[in-house]
Amino acid sequence: MKVIITGGGGFLGSQLATHLLQKGTLFGQSGEQEQIEQITLIDKSFPVSILDDRIKEISGDISDRDAIEFSIESSDSISIFHLASMVSGECEEQYDDAIRVNLDGGRNIFEIARTIKGRPRVVFASSIASFGGAAMPTPVSDTAKQTPQTTYGMTKAVCELLINDHTRKGHFDGRSARLPTVIIRPGKPNAAASSWASGMFREPLNGEVCELPIKRNQSHPMTGFKTVVDSFVALHEIEETKLGDDRAYGLPSLSVTPNLAEKVLQEISDEKKIKIGKIEDAFEPRIQSIVDNWPTAADGHRARALGLPQPPALKQIIEQYLEHFN
Repeated sequence: MKVIITGGGGFLGSQLATHLLQKGTLFGQSGEQEQIEQITLIDKSFPVSILDDRIKEISGDISDRDAIEFSIESSDSISIFHLASMVSGECEEQYDDAIRVNLDGGRNIFEIARTIKGRPRVVFASSIASFGGAAMPTPVSDTAKQTPQTTYGMTKAVCELLINDHTRKGHFDGRSARLPTVIIRPGKPNAAASSWASGMFREPLNGEVCELPIKRNQSHPMTGFKTVVDSFVALHEIEETKLGDDRAYGLPSLSVTPNLAEKVLQEISDEKKIKIGKIEDAFEPRIQSIVDNWPTAADGHRARALGLPQPPALKQIIEQYLEHFN
């Protein structure tokens, strides 16, 4: 079988590709586990290439349907993981681009999936930012009304509805994984309004100062990168009869504050004799105003009922990062 990963040059996309190469098989359109013969990664750029003969890199923009459609060669069995997206901060500053990439690009991927023979499985990376507004409960669950207060969250909510409708119409077998903020992302900060969530671990672990743009008692749902990759694959593999008419599943998460992060980092420092950089207050009202519209806690009981993984303790997530990236 062939696997398509949009956003394949990004952090989660490359981690997912590596995991699938190691796994070797996925549930295919034959109704059985099938050998993964090729993984096509689609992204605007590939900072680091995965050296494996089964990997094919396609440089392109998902808003260009002709280019993307041309790059997806026919196969008897195809699965798609749609991860490509502009991030939250970018979407607030670049509305037209957000619509073009996140909505038009999403529609392109879904329409291409619709043309694939059989009924391919499509896993979409959504976000808890699809919730918001004055009536948002705490913790937020999959049954809460979606009234996102950011352009990014709106595009995710719309794509979730498209996934549900395409599935209802029989166009493909869609599943949406509603992600908490994923930590700890290596490299440099990005334009996401949640970039501080990784930064408050990554920079101190590198012995650098983290400039914190939000309140120290701000609670936020988070999960580890390994758990998210495992969840993408687990959601893909679940038998369709176990899924309902709402194909969007909020992933289990931990509620983390900067105060808690600082405490656990100190424990890591004491145990591993690592010099930890400071978390310093650098309040940014624009970032805080975006974060204020996101859930502070999430209820992932529907995902847990399917057998999707619970994230490990925060300390273990930090140790996983140190093992893989430091």
